[in-house]
Amino acid sequence: MATELPRPEYSRNMRLIGHSDQGGRPDGVQLMVHRGFAYIGHMVSQGFSIVDVRDPKNPKAAGYVPAPPGTWNVHLQAHDNLLLVINARDLFADARFADEKVYYTRSVGDTVSDVQDKGWSAGLRIFDISTPDKPREISFLSLNGIGIHRIWYVGGRWAYVSALIDGFTDYIFLTIDLADLRKPQVAGRWWLPGMNQAAGETPTWPEGKRYALHHAIIAGDTAYGSWRDGGLTLLDVKDRSAPKLISHRNWSPPFGGGTHTALPLPDRELLVVLDEAVLDNQEDGEKLIWLFDIRDPSNPVSISTFPQPDETDYVAKGAHFGPHNLHENRPGSFISSSLIFATYQNAGVRAYDISNPYRPVETGALVPAAPATMMDTRPGRPRVIQSCDVFVDAQGIIYSTDYNGGLSVIEYLG
Repeated sequence: MATELPRPEYSRNMRLIGHSDQGGRPDGVQLMVHRGFAYIGHMVSQGFSIVDVRDPKNPKAAGYVPAPPGTWNVHLQAHDNLLLVINARDLFADARFADEKVYYTRSVGDTVSDVQDKGWSAGLRIFDISTPDKPREISFLSLNGIGIHRIWYVGGRWAYVSALIDGFTDYIFLTIDLADLRKPQVAGRWWLPGMNQAAGETPTWPEGKRYALHHAIIAGDTAYGSWRDGGLTLLDVKDRSAPKLISHRNWSPPFGGGTHTALPLPDRELLVVLDEAVLDNQEDGEKLIWLFDIRDPSNPVSISTFPQPDETDYVAKGAHFGPHNLHENRPGSFISSSLIFATYQNAGVRAYDISNPYRPVETGALVPAAPATMMDTRPGRPRVIQSCDVFVDAQGIIYSTDYNGGLSVIEYLG
């Protein structure tokens, strides 16, 4: 007998068709849906889970792979028979990060610079997923430092990661050569000036700001990088071993920073850029999703912003209100340069039509129910939905994770 679905707080042009507690580990960060299975990185449960979504209305827990001690696997990428998983220090298990502001308003390297005992694993795990529910680890790229935050991999020889390695203030851009899958190697790296402390560089950014690569999305030979309070870079990666700057834009200040995702739409010469809301009750200011014209990559120009959810007072609702991530148009998934999907944390999942790039329009929304239990162990976190990642499969079915509330499976009716 099917269990009753948790009733969404709000929906328009979307309906909830399935839900999973991910095998009793309902904390989720990034997810990939690949060949009928969802791979979900955890924030608290440390490893990653596998959920069988071949019947999206009846998702079934299909496995869990633990992380090494002291390590989290918050982000991962699936393509063909490979699953790439980050290994990094579980920062939220460190009492110094119990207050979110410490993580989001100062360089992570500064906070953890005194750590001598490396009780975690840092690097990139590569799994064979030819049997989708039985990942088999085939190699590990070990890095010094805190480890990797996020990856971009869509097949072929190259992967791209953000990593905090020794000597740097925070996460920088690395290209990873997978020519020999059993011996992945770092090929190239790039950082914003001021980040290479070991080379004597000193920070160029104001106190209370954090310059750190969240991740880059690659289209052709260009990497579109989001640097939190450091804004947006376009990098020429034709030579994967020597990335070169094409352009750098930063609108923080006056805006609040937190640049998280830059999604290129190459056929329209547009770039969707999302700034993540990182503090409760909009304490870090209003965060926006921007649309840039990138006809001239050396001069990206912001031409519009997406409308904000306004059917209720989301700032007063508590926890984070504002964008978190975009569906990233990965090969094999739903791909569109006019219909964009985003998560809005306490305002759920949103869909936007950008046919007219000067006037984006919201075309659908679903705000999942509050989480049944709290997985987040940081003190005083409100029991409020925080829709985190969104993935739309080739059939147009939407999957979304939450830090506490499990996997929501959603049908778009727009």
